[in-house]
Amino acid sequence: MLFHSSIRKDMARSFWTSWVVLFTIVMTLMLIRTLGLAADGKFDPESLYLALGYSAVGRMPTILAIALFVSIVSVMSRMYQDSEMVIWFNSGAGLLSFIKPALRFAWPILLTIATLQWFVWPWSNQQLDELKVRFESRGDLERIAPGQFKESASGEQVFFMDNDSSAGVDGNNIFVSSKTPRGTSIISAQSALVVNRVDGQYVELSNGQQLSKAQDGQTTRIIEFERHGTRTDDEVRLGTMQSSKSTPSWDLLMNPTPHAVGELSWRVGMALASLNFVLLALAVIKINNRSSRGMSLAIALLISQIYLNLLSVGQGWVVTQQISVLGFMVGLHGGVFALCVLWLYMRHVQFDATGWLRHSLLATRIKPLTVS
Repeated sequence: MLFHSSIRKDMARSFWTSWVVLFTIVMTLMLIRTLGLAADGKFDPESLYLALGYSAVGRMPTILAIALFVSIVSVMSRMYQDSEMVIWFNSGAGLLSFIKPALRFAWPILLTIATLQWFVWPWSNQQLDELKVRFESRGDLERIAPGQFKESASGEQVFFMDNDSSAGVDGNNIFVSSKTPRGTSIISAQSALVVNRVDGQYVELSNGQQLSKAQDGQTTRIIEFERHGTRTDDEVRLGTMQSSKSTPSWDLLMNPTPHAVGELSWRVGMALASLNFVLLALAVIKINNRSSRGMSLAIALLISQIYLNLLSVGQGWVVTQQISVLGFMVGLHGGVFALCVLWLYMRHVQFDATGWLRHSLLATRIKPLTVS
């Protein structure tokens, strides 16, 4: 059918354009954020591209949902502005007639969003967690960067090194601040050497002094030394913690804790929100829209962000047990679905084919000329 095929082709072209733009924006923001973490020593620069790939896969459902919403809004806005909607209305195609071609265009995207959110989203978060834990599990001496203060894994020691050797096992102008149950210890030395022993990793300091201050703040001791050894913190074990975001969906179903139920509400809610986006995009554009298409797209992006923010806020309410997951899902997604259906039906009744034609004729009625 010409009506269905033309609508789907326009939406497909607009969808891929919107997806490319949104994907570029999101990946640029992720790149800036990851580079900032790498500059602060909180992320491994060598894993930058791998982390960006996992982040792109994990955020793909949100990008697809927003691109779907923006594409339908863009097509409907163009059709209103180019008076194409007038032709369809006068030919007998009401506003409800656009639901079928929109859903036929959107169902593969909706299925992809649900699959990615249910299976790929936890996998990508798990890979990112492993990268982060692997980077944080390095030895304390591997954390030290010349000219920067670095904190140990436990947060009880702070290291500083002026410069290091090419082998990376010794350095000059060392500063170590440690917190112990007995008080605070500050050690400075001219050089240091990393030594691996049976009971752990040690730093042997040469030609320095140690300032020890008791916990009560009344006793202070200064000791000068030619050689002094201090033990660094133990490495962090991999896989000790797993967040709900990185837990497979089936495991969340089998262990319905508040955090698990909240995460499930997000994963299922994203698929339901994508379906509501299709109906909301058809209802949000006004008839005889004289505003620019840029304004329509801005309004669409604002609505989508409000919806997604409500989804995140509701997830927090479910986790804190302020609302049940069923009440949240029915209240948010069911409420938006009912609002869209009612909105579309009211516009269909008000601007059906006959009503639109009659409304247009009344608005443009021309008085007959009188010939003398």
